[in-house]
Amino acid sequence: MIDVTHDPLPALRDRLATSHKGDYGRALVVGGSLGMAGAPALAGMACLRSGAGLVSVATPRCVQATVASFCAAYMTQPLADDGERLVDKAGQAVAKLLEDADAAAIGPGLGRSDAINSLVGAMWTLPTPMVVDADALNSLALMGSSRAAPAGPRVLTPHAGEFARLSGSPLSDPNHPEERRDRTAELVQSLGGDQTVVLLKGAHTIITDGDRYAVNATGNPGMATGGTGDVLTGVITALLAQGLDAFAAARLAAHVHGLAGDLAAAKLGVIALTATDLLDYLPEAWNQTTKLTQLSADI
Repeated sequence: MIDVTHDPLPALRDRLATSHKGDYGRALVVGGSLGMAGAPALAGMACLRSGAGLVSVATPRCVQATVASFCAAYMTQPLADDGERLVDKAGQAVAKLLEDADAAAIGPGLGRSDAINSLVGAMWTLPTPMVVDADALNSLALMGSSRAAPAGPRVLTPHAGEFARLSGSPLSDPNHPEERRDRTAELVQSLGGDQTVVLLKGAHTIITDGDRYAVNATGNPGMATGGTGDVLTGVITALLAQGLDAFAAARLAAHVHGLAGDLAAAKLGVIALTATDLLDYLPEAWNQTTKLTQLSADI
């Protein structure tokens, strides 16, 4: 049995008046494929909205211009592709980019191929703090018991279907809180690593490192739409880049991400809500959360 955490919501450190962009982390997002340029773009934009000092999106050359067109504030890095998705040669460039990254995300819009499986496997064994999401989770699942323990902090963000592939069997009841908690902790233990966290998405998102867990209370059904998970990936990556540990980053990101969704739904309704609305409401979500964490610290 794992214990629920009673710790207050984690907080980012205060920003000094003399600080500069290099003080708040370099984040790298690896993702995208033909027809899926929006996914890494959403993640990159969420990184920026969550305080990362510098953000780069590494994406197949065939969609680099499209990814760059979404936001002028992040950098883009072209990777070798076959006209649709990454090829083996891209791995060398990604490894080089990771040398300068404080945290990375892999998976949004990546697609599936043997080359992508190899890339995910190589990144899994590097020490850079990392968020593993979407198609990268499918690559990780294919490795099965042959995968090594991760070499650094990891946050995996599966939905119920990805969880079933990673763990080897589906949840018998995806909404049963005790099953979600226990099965997620079991997955963490099977993955190895002393800083591995699984965030099981859905209503009442579960976050656990295998020893403790938290249940997120923010969010609403309007967030059940394409791209919201990519935004969450970007928020977590930004927090890792700013120095939070994996459990704290996942827990704080889940709260802020859900709160942005709640603020958007209050204004726009749950039917019309889109992932880009979360980006628009992240600033207010961060303002409210910062006040909350400061109040907790003063008590």
